[in-house]
Amino acid sequence: MIGLLIAVFVAMAVCMAVGWAFQAWRHNGGWTDVFWTFSMGLVGALASLAPIDQPRPDGRQVLVAILVILWSLRLGLHIRKRVLTTPEDARYARFRQDWAPHFQRGMFGFLQIQAAAGALLLISVVVAAHNPAPGPSLLDLAGGAVLIIAILGEGLADSQLRAFSHTKANRGKVCDIGLWSWSRHPNYFFEWLGWLAYPLIALDLSGPYLWALGAMIAPMAMFWILRFGTGVPPLEEHMLASRGDVFRAYQARVSPFFPLPPRNPALLQQG
Repeated sequence: MIGLLIAVFVAMAVCMAVGWAFQAWRHNGGWTDVFWTFSMGLVGALASLAPIDQPRPDGRQVLVAILVILWSLRLGLHIRKRVLTTPEDARYARFRQDWAPHFQRGMFGFLQIQAAAGALLLISVVVAAHNPAPGPSLLDLAGGAVLIIAILGEGLADSQLRAFSHTKANRGKVCDIGLWSWSRHPNYFFEWLGWLAYPLIALDLSGPYLWALGAMIAPMAMFWILRFGTGVPPLEEHMLASRGDVFRAYQARVSPFFPLPPRNPALLQQG
């Protein structure tokens, strides 16, 4: 297992080095997010199927490989479309200013940090795939169901936001329809939810499997990143700057992360 995990870290580093070269060629740092997501799917699937104690992948390994690929394709294609149709992500545009004239050098280091972070998340995928318990089990099916629900939920949240944003009458307003009336960041919530699939699959009720503890790394890390790190805080800071009191009213009535009934449903429709 240790050797396989080391290989995951090396593979992610190589993939993000390629991503760095591609974004430098295209002059758009947003492409690195596309590379990161697709690399996570590719490396995660290969590591899931890799033989450790048996010559062929078993049903659980195949299931985990399919799940991580589905997640990667859904999110990666969504980010790719955004990169192709909108200006460079504000984060990378700011990096160009802050790191000038050594932007590309800074980007390379930044992307290697992203590679290490991705490999850390993939520990959850790998230890789930290589759970030695007989399977597939009900926990495997439950984990698969959680990830499918997460993918569908995140896709629905993205489509609702896109439809709201493309309506001219909503210009200057805050999306508060559908899932966005229950959570200010339903896409982040479902992204986090999907990573809970792997601890379920890694759980071995037939005997001790100490590596299963590693499956908790991804959901714990993703929750902190999305809720308190680079997810909710900077996005809400941007929304407060651009929407002001409209967004403050939205904050007052809608849960920041976990979907909950709005505090005052009568206020959901803004004038």
